[in-house]
Amino acid sequence: MYPYHNKIKSRIANNELIRWEYVEAYKAISPCLVLYFNTEPYVRPIREHRFEEYEIILKDINL
Repeated sequence: MYPYHNKIKSRIANNELIRWEYVEAYKAISPCLVLYFNTEPYVRPIREHRFEEYEIILKDINL
């Protein structure tokens, strides 16, 4: 199993995150938090049940 969220959090800690936004829908995920990175894979969608977890991390980031 791919450690999806662990890898994303590691990339955020490594300052690879360049932007994030909430969108109504992203592919089959609705609503969605979309994270944009400066390295591949460039876009990572987050499902609603993980929003609170990521909001804690994102509140301390200056973009």
